Amino acid sequence: MAQEAKNQDLPPLVTRKAVKTKKELDLLLADKGIRYYKEMEVFPVDTAALKKTLDATCKSRIRTWLEICAHCSLCADTCFFYLANDNDPKQIPSYKIQSTLGKLVKRKGDVDTQFMINCMDTAWGKCTCCNRCGMYCPHGIDMGVMFSYLRGLCFSQGFVPHEMKIGSCMHWLYNAQMDVTVEDYVETCEWMAEENEEYYPGLEIPVDKVGADIMYVVNAREPKHYPQDLAEAAILFHLAGESWTVPSKGWEGTSLAMFAGDWACCKQQVEGVYAAMERLKVKRYVGTECGHQHRATITEGPYWAGRKNGEPPAPGFHYVEWVLEALETGKLKLDPAKKIKEPVTLQDPCNYIRNHGLTDVTSKIMSYIAEDFRPMSPNREHNFCCGGGGGMNGIGRYRQQRNIGMKVKRDQILATGAKFVVSACHNCWDAIRDLEEVYKIGIKWSFLKPILLEMAIVPDHLKPKEE
Repeated sequence: MAQEAKNQDLPPLVTRKAVKTKKELDLLLADKGIRYYKEMEVFPVDTAALKKTLDATCKSRIRTWLEICAHCSLCADTCFFYLANDNDPKQIPSYKIQSTLGKLVKRKGDVDTQFMINCMDTAWGKCTCCNRCGMYCPHGIDMGVMFSYLRGLCFSQGFVPHEMKIGSCMHWLYNAQMDVTVEDYVETCEWMAEENEEYYPGLEIPVDKVGADIMYVVNAREPKHYPQDLAEAAILFHLAGESWTVPSKGWEGTSLAMFAGDWACCKQQVEGVYAAMERLKVKRYVGTECGHQHRATITEGPYWAGRKNGEPPAPGFHYVEWVLEALETGKLKLDPAKKIKEPVTLQDPCNYIRNHGLTDVTSKIMSYIAEDFRPMSPNREHNFCCGGGGGMNGIGRYRQQRNIGMKVKRDQILATGAKFVVSACHNCWDAIRDLEEVYKIGIKWSFLKPILLEMAIVPDHLKPKEE
């Protein structure tokens, strides 16, 4: 009772507004989701506002998709959740969207709290927005888009997973998915350059260099937890002789706001990156090994920012595109004797394979680094999601569902006979790591950068001078 009285003195955690202050963020972080979800169970739906939002934003495309769905169930076995849950009919993509968004539209927003909680649990806990189902729908229905739209409706009403609410706030406060300030980022760049300059003379991580060929943008997890990733990127650019820079502001390419459905925050986030492109007058953008940063900044970003041509201010490339270009042009040379000898397979991220069309790029890179490359079956744009996309890796409420879903990826990996998995994506990397922790199948995993760095031939003029 004393604890309940104490909680009554605190401001509510569940609101229909985005969290934009440090005080509110600290309360969310301290709660761990306990009070948050209890509040949600009695949080009322603003049905008038929900109807108004539907009237304003649910246009002919989504209404047509909901209407023309033939309930043929051809999307069923395209979904890894359906397969991993013993073909549960409630995991069929068309059922999931019709029982949530479909009913929401038919009822014109006249729904209750429990219905909205079910929408939340379906949109985030039973779908990663990988969009594999959309590839196989005979009517071309894009359920990934519809689930993203549903997330936005849920966010507008306050029915959003605890961690996604935090992620959105991080972007509002720091323009990054984690609490990394501009000063933190610049200091990390300086530190990583100093740490490695002895081994690579002349190594720099240029900050705010105007007119560079490349503006490199990262995932906040790198300066926060994996600064060596930033150093590896710098060394590879250095060996390739690239003219490049990182921006002091606009350095974060990811968007947990996209996973959360906070579209206003998505707009702010991507506009910060675009402002850096324009300020530094760079020739092109290269984003780190992260699938959703590419989708957020290059695929979806122009529309959030209201760019009529649908393009960012400078041409956008995923890191794998830069790597393949560097290998094919000879800018980056690898020692063939150092190729990976053991069987190796590849997890291609949905967000640049399926949602952006880079279907063959990473597979071509594998021919440069592996002697025994064993693609999963199916592969490329037909590959299954790792189970960690759409924010699912970070949501504790759905951890068990995610672990069950990863059985499909587990079986794909085991079928190749490979014990080494390469993936150019943070969420995939996390999911493969967690898959091993849960199922213990004896695998290891890696990004591309450390593999490339191990194999790279250092030009003579860039080697340290002998004492």
